[in-house]
Amino acid sequence: MKTLLLNRPAVIHDPPHVLEDIIHGHPVTPKHFRLEVDHDGIAWITFDSPKSSANVWNEETLREFNHVLENIEHDTRAKALVLRSAKERIFIAGADIKAIRSLPHARVNDLIWLGQAVFDRLARLKIPKVAAIHGACMGGGFEVTLCCDWRIASDHDSTKIGLPETQLGILPAWGGSTRLSRLVGLRKALDLITTGKLLNAGAAKKAGLVSHVVPMERMEVLARRLVRGKRPASRFHFENFLAPVIGRMARRKVLQKTRGLYPSVTKAVEVVCHAVRGEIENGLLLERNAVDELLRSPDAARLIDLFFKREEAGKRPVSDGTVLPILDATVIGAGVMGSGIAHTLASRGVRVLMTDVSNDSLARGLERIHGLVSDATRRRLVTQVQGRDTLDRISATHVKVPLCRHHLIIEAATENMELKKKIFADLAMRVPVDTILATNTSALSIAELARSVPHPERVIGLHFFNPVHRMPLVEIITLPETSADVLATAVSFVQKIGKTPVVVKDSPGFLVNRILVPYLMEAVRLHQNGVPVKDIDDAMLEFGMPMGPMRLLDEIGLDVAAHVARTLATAFPDRFPNSDALDKMVSAGHLGRKSGEGFYKYENGKEITPARHADLPKHESIQTKLALLISQEAMRCLKEGIARSADDIDLAMVLGTGYPPFRGGPVTFARDTGIIDY
Repeated sequence: MKTLLLNRPAVIHDPPHVLEDIIHGHPVTPKHFRLEVDHDGIAWITFDSPKSSANVWNEETLREFNHVLENIEHDTRAKALVLRSAKERIFIAGADIKAIRSLPHARVNDLIWLGQAVFDRLARLKIPKVAAIHGACMGGGFEVTLCCDWRIASDHDSTKIGLPETQLGILPAWGGSTRLSRLVGLRKALDLITTGKLLNAGAAKKAGLVSHVVPMERMEVLARRLVRGKRPASRFHFENFLAPVIGRMARRKVLQKTRGLYPSVTKAVEVVCHAVRGEIENGLLLERNAVDELLRSPDAARLIDLFFKREEAGKRPVSDGTVLPILDATVIGAGVMGSGIAHTLASRGVRVLMTDVSNDSLARGLERIHGLVSDATRRRLVTQVQGRDTLDRISATHVKVPLCRHHLIIEAATENMELKKKIFADLAMRVPVDTILATNTSALSIAELARSVPHPERVIGLHFFNPVHRMPLVEIITLPETSADVLATAVSFVQKIGKTPVVVKDSPGFLVNRILVPYLMEAVRLHQNGVPVKDIDDAMLEFGMPMGPMRLLDEIGLDVAAHVARTLATAFPDRFPNSDALDKMVSAGHLGRKSGEGFYKYENGKEITPARHADLPKHESIQTKLALLISQEAMRCLKEGIARSADDIDLAMVLGTGYPPFRGGPVTFARDTGIIDY
């Protein structure tokens, strides 16, 4: 162990015996790394895990990396070091989360010790070190770069940098919680770690995470130039001396945002603020202790399980059909949803034709798209070039044009069945028989729509959620006659545009709205019985929902919510009593935020909070009642086979409604708490 840590007095005192065995065991032959020392004395370490599209840290790769560093220490030719990846879109994806989830708790602790020790060895190397980042650089992938003198990044759109561990219920524990504040200052470090945000190369440079951003082809030349120059001095951040004050402010902020429901975030504030000063070793000890504590929490287990569910849904095929390539698509309708869908498709490389009945409608739609691109560019979520390319992929017309090369049509017109039937009947005469006809309806019957066209096997529902550019879920609604090729193509397409697909049956409300409506309608009923909207919303915020049900109704639009509620009341009259409360509000012109008044009043876009009342049901009773309704309907959907699995239901509710991720989803919540007999 002393060989690794170079006599640092307290780096990892009393290391576990298994770690001693790993470090001082038999030499390993690296399979995941290539080491080449060139004529300039630069040691090029290339991370390239065989038979995998990603590089990850696990016991095997950490041992190999340790062995490579040891070779460099003893190679007198090595005057500098460059760490890079051979993968096309991934630098290092971080720790192997599957290994962490499957290992016994004690072995996870060993893995944390090992990562800290090996990365510390890199930090202690006396030669200049450069991390050449191309592709995803997350978690432990970024933590290892913090041990280098320079971090340079490619300007490719696959380059994303950050520390997302708090989203998994843990925190950066291979030095990230200790070293980042020394690089960028305490405030930025806290923001990056507590939010878990990932930055593109330009935003990472602005934040100070990397020093240079260049095209991938120029990274080697830049790395060579940097190692020949003067090594950068440690930056002085005066704010780091104000850690107690900044820590108190940050803690208040995260508690206000999370209501104390995410222990990893508050623990991260504590660790980062205590680790910012003093020896690195003390910070590493704090990291280890914090992760040990957090991993014992069921919240972390649920968040990690949810991560796997989303990863699987974003990659897995769902049928044995043939996936047809879709390079061009048509979006019918330039309203909020239509323009949002067009923008999302174009930003992911799809050429889009957006159509509507008038130039005025198209102009408003294009204006919304320009606004989305401008906002993303301003916030450095995309580069100027990427924004321009997105706009270049979108064309618009209000006249009928040939659609022969467009293999996907997405209709996003008003929620009116007769109008949609008319649009589909027209499309059926203008496109080839193998063109997929998709509708973005949130509640209307796909089967009824399919009966209006020849070849109903090509009709499918693609239900995007608003706002499209932010909401990650797409419900793919199928019929018994949906062809395997259509389903395979639709799922692959949704994955291609960066969304998470969940396949559901054609049923009133589909999945998310079917589960959500009883919850929303019960909230309305509580209000009718005298419970103030603020009390109802506060109760569910304390449960972990990102927005209370009354505020959510205002955001959705009371007219839209009333339409979906009527659809479900017609389909399930015994369980969805038809309330006229929303209809009365709509008739009075109170549509929610868009009209300036719903359950809340709004002035200049700002909510005016209604007053509270006394002597009303406690928040806990409201929570219990409303949470129970969500889980009950979720379990009914599972029993009826509306979705393919409980995992899909949980994932859809988390991604589509913001159901508290740390609770795992409504099915997991029901099973863990036993609130439902099933």
